[in-house]
Amino acid sequence: MILFPASPAARPAWRTPAVIVICGCLIAILTFGPRSTLGFFLKPWSEANGWGRDVFAFALAIQNLLWGIGQPFAGAIADRFGTVRVISAGAILYALGLVLMANARTPGLLDLSAGVLIGFGLSGCSFNIVLAAFGKLVPESWRSLSLGAGTAAGSFGQFLFSPLGVLFIDLYGWQT
Repeated sequence: MILFPASPAARPAWRTPAVIVICGCLIAILTFGPRSTLGFFLKPWSEANGWGRDVFAFALAIQNLLWGIGQPFAGAIADRFGTVRVISAGAILYALGLVLMANARTPGLLDLSAGVLIGFGLSGCSFNIVLAAFGKLVPESWRSLSLGAGTAAGSFGQFLFSPLGVLFIDLYGWQT
């Protein structure tokens, strides 16, 4: 494997394939991990707000639909304006959605936060954008490894965050 491009002057020293893959994998872990814990909030959230399961499930259904619908647009925007900008905007939407979701006291606000903001946020900062960046930025000799690592990182995020989510709900409550 080649750790550096053929011409080191062609790109900054920090922009080696290894750094790109590590950063992309961290993004995949941090976007897929918290998303995998949302189901653990169904029961305590519904009980605390006096809602049926359908209210929470509808918000997550919106999230999944908008995540899928938004991916081609996020990819096109990344091609035009750059991956970093799209990932940053997606991360901001995702974080804003999580903060609003924690404070949602009406079904409409839950739909907006957990559904719309997190759904579009995931479109811009989940592994679809990361894998596309790997395909463009890493040399061909790194491509298979980077695509496999990026995909595995998303799964590892789910593996890591799911038990942590349950532990934190048990220790600190669902609103923390």
